[in-house]
Formats: sequence, C-alpha cells, structure tokens
Amino acid sequence: MSLAPNLGLAVQQIDNMTLCGALVASPFLKAANQLDTRLTGTEPWKIVVGTAGVSLGVAYLYSLTRHRIPLRVRAKAYIFKWIKRIPAIRRKIMDEKSKMKANMTEELQKDCMDLPDILVLPANGFSHDDVIQKTKEYLEYGNMDWESGALSGGVYNGSKELSELITEVYRLALWSNPLHPDAFPGLRQMEMEVVRMTCDMFQGGPESCGCVTTGGTESILLACKAYRDRALERGIEFPEILVPVSAHAAFDKAAQILGMNIQHAPMDPITMRVDLPAMKRLITKNTAMLVGSAPQFPHGSIDPIEEIGQLGLKYDIPVHVDACLGGFIIAFQGEAGYPVGGFDFTVPGVCSISADTHKYGYAPKGSSVLVYKNPELRNYQWFSCPDWPGGIYATPTIGGSRAGGIIAATWASMIHFGRSGYVESTKRIVETTRRVAKELADIPGLKIVGVPEVSVVGFGSDHFNVYAVTDGMKNRGWSLNSLQFPVSAHICITTLHTLPGVADRFLNDVREITAEIMKNPGACNSGTAAVYGMAASIPDRSIVSELIGCYLDALYSSKLDLNISPKNV
Repeated sequence: MSLAPNLGLAVQQIDNMTLCGALVASPFLKAANQLDTRLTGTEPWKIVVGTAGVSLGVAYLYSLTRHRIPLRVRAKAYIFKWIKRIPAIRRKIMDEKSKMKANMTEELQKDCMDLPDILVLPANGFSHDDVIQKTKEYLEYGNMDWESGALSGGVYNGSKELSELITEVYRLALWSNPLHPDAFPGLRQMEMEVVRMTCDMFQGGPESCGCVTTGGTESILLACKAYRDRALERGIEFPEILVPVSAHAAFDKAAQILGMNIQHAPMDPITMRVDLPAMKRLITKNTAMLVGSAPQFPHGSIDPIEEIGQLGLKYDIPVHVDACLGGFIIAFQGEAGYPVGGFDFTVPGVCSISADTHKYGYAPKGSSVLVYKNPELRNYQWFSCPDWPGGIYATPTIGGSRAGGIIAATWASMIHFGRSGYVESTKRIVETTRRVAKELADIPGLKIVGVPEVSVVGFGSDHFNVYAVTDGMKNRGWSLNSLQFPVSAHICITTLHTLPGVADRFLNDVREITAEIMKNPGACNSGTAAVYGMAASIPDRSIVSELIGCYLDALYSSKLDLNISPKNV
C-alpha cells in the first residue's frame, strides 16, 4: 500500500493547521510588534517595573474575586461603612442607639424593679432554705401565663407529671458527664439509645448514626461543619451553604462562625416553600450543602424535600433536612392520620436530619439530635487534637464537658412517651393547628400565609399592618411571633394550646381585635409596626444589627445601668 497519498494528506492538514494558527496568532503578533516599536529606547528597568505593576494589579483584581464573601456584598458594606463615618449620620446613629439601649434596658428590667441585684458574691453563703426561697422568688416574677397556652412555642409540654419525672431523672444524673464514658458508662448507653431511637424515627438504616447536641443551633452548626470539611477535602476552596430564605437564622450563624458563604434561595410567594428552579440556578461548584426545612419556622410550610434530594443527587451535594422545630411531629403524622410528603432517610439524597428533642420531643431545654445517613458523613463532624500535651483530645460536638443530666432527661422523655404517646400528642396538635388555620382564614381582614401542615400557623393582612394584631394580643396576655419579609405573624401550637378552651379563647381574641382594627385600618402604625417598619426601611442592615445589639446588651444590664444608686440596690 502506497504511503504517498496519506503523507500528502497529512502534510496538507498540517499546512491548514499552520495557516489557522497563523491567522489566530496574527493579531497578537501585530500587537507585540506595536509594543516593541513603542518601547524602543525605553530603559529596561522601566519595562520591568511596569510589567511588575501590571502583574500585581491583575493579581489584586483577581484576589478580590477569591473571597468567601461575594465582591458585591463587600463593596456595598464598604460604601455604607464610609457613609456611616459622616459626622451627621454617625451622630444620628449614636443617638438612636442610646435611645434604644435606654428603652430596652428599662423594658427588660421593669418586671423586677423591686428585686435587689446581687452584684458581688455574698460575704457568707446563703443557707439551703434561703437559696430555695430566693429561687422561688426570682421565678415568680413576670406576668406571662405560659401555663395556660399564652405563649407561642417556647414551652412545648409543661405538664406536672412530666416535670416531676424529668426533675427526678436529672437529679439522678446531675454530676454525670459524657466526656468521661469510663466513669459514666450508663450515660453513654443513654445517649446511644437516644440517637438510635431518633434514627429509627426517621427510617435510617443500620448505617445511620448521629449525636446529641445542646439545641438546634448546635445541630445545624455541626452539620455545616461536617459538609464544609467534606468540601475542603474535595478541593473546594470556599464552601457555600445553599438554603431557602426561610431557613433558620442558625445557618447564617454557622456560616459566620465557620467562615463559609451562604446563598439564600427565594420562596414561592404563595406556599412559602423554596422556589426550586431558583435554588437550582444558585448551585455552583462551591456549593457544599443544600438545605430544606420540614417545616420552616416562619410560616410552617414544608420545603419540597424530595425535589431538593434529586438536586443533591444530580450535583453530588449533601442534603440536610432541618426538622429542628417539627421533627418529633412529622415523624408521627402518618400514623396520626395527617401524612405529609417525604422528608426522611427514605428520600434519595437526604444525608442528615436535625430534630430538637427539647421541642416536641418534650425533653428539657438544651437538647437536640443530629443524625446522618452513614458514619462516613459524621466523621467530618469530629474534632480531634492528637498532639496536645494534655493528652489526645477528641470531642463529638462543640462542647467538651456536657450536662449528663440533660441527656438522661431526654432519654427519659422519649421512653416515657413511646411511639404511641408521640402519635397521640401529634394528633391533638395537628388537629388544633388546622382548626386554628381554618378559622383565622375566615376572619375578615386576615389571610393565611404559607401552608400550615404541621404546628405553625402564619397569618397576615391585605387591609392593615398585621403587627397591630400582635400588639393587641399582647395587651390581652398573648405572645405571638412577629415576622418580616413579608409582614406577617404566627402562632406555634403546642400541647398547651390543645387544652380545653385555649384555642377558643385565642380565636375569640383575634376576632375581636381584628374587628376593631378594621374599623380604622390606617391607624395601626405604632408599636411593633413602627419598630419593624423602621428596621425594614434601613438599606444598610449593619445598622439594624447595631440597634439589635442594644437589646442584647440590655439582657445583661443591672439597675446600675438605669442610674439607680448602688445603695438602693
């Protein structure tokens, strides 16, 4: 066989490629020649300095894009930072902060004004009886009748029988600490059983695992930490959290603490579930985890977990389900006769779930459970320090020492209620939730916001500022949650609201207050409406954070901060 034709074809192809290369390179060669002409006679050191300067400039511009916080956000913060340095604006901000701090300090202390502050250690310790008496005295302050169901969420059971059980169990485990499993092996057994029971609730297989934490915020933070470290191991330099805008603020807190960026996908304006196409568009090569809520806190809607799970599978991104609020309800809704869509480990793509035992698990405050689909994921959560002079140190959660009494009391609550107990309480709560939602929707002037599938009923108004309702209800002894973006409010139904007459009293009060407001809808821009309206109108959210700081400062204020003389304290 002759090679000549093949060789000729190859030569022709090479010539064509050379010609194409020449055509592509031509503009660059032309530019290079022009540059050579311009620089003819220029001293070499100037060329070197100029080249170095341009290189450094390009490197700096590139570095601006390599940051966990997007350039747009940093630029906006930088502009507002300088605006706030304008003397007139700074004085205005400081004046408002001073006013707010004074108001908050007075508001938080008003119920205890006749209670002397203990500002230094007593010279001689109080006796046992004196301490008990003092404790009772302190805890009797306040006029919120939470035992009658006046509080939205907050206290999820509160029955005398359960309180006595938890108190006794906590007393027995008072000095125990899971940091020392050799000293307290039974406590280790309790924590393991709490985790295994929770895994079973969420239909995890034999590989599912988890840990007990101090609350939903820690559970969320640890899940974010695990997926951050997984992303870093895979070469993602700036791992991002992708959440619905309605996801709990604990994810924003976790992002700040862990040095992660966080992206917020918008909600569907009707259902208040995450806008799935928008969430998909926000996925990037840096996305380390996807989040869905079951349900979300503001409006009680359950995000489309199954669809989020499919996104996770498609892009190989772990999906975390935040069931901190309603995990111990949704797990039993099917058996209670109120089934909801998929949300647990049977959903492909779901890798972890957080659920607060101190809410509808009816454990004491300070307990939550974080469970994973398999140990490989949980391993990213661990902390170990093998080179510490104090010995090899390792902890499963954020805390080192932890309150064994809380773990024991959580375990006691779960085995006390059992599956049948949780199913029964779920039935009562969901029944009450749906009744409240139906009757609120029938009140002229009000509308339901979101889909109240579990235990939260969100409501708003197209006729007036709904904060007027929350203020009116506060005057009648109720404590509801005010929401923003959009303006709305909610009540979180607990066991206390299922007691005879509580829901009736709540609905009657809302009807009367709303009817009064509807007589003059425009006259409701004071109180909570004024505060939230002012906050929503400020474009620089850092100023809002500064003002909120006044509230946090006031939490730790004493009567000295009210200029009350120490001799009167």
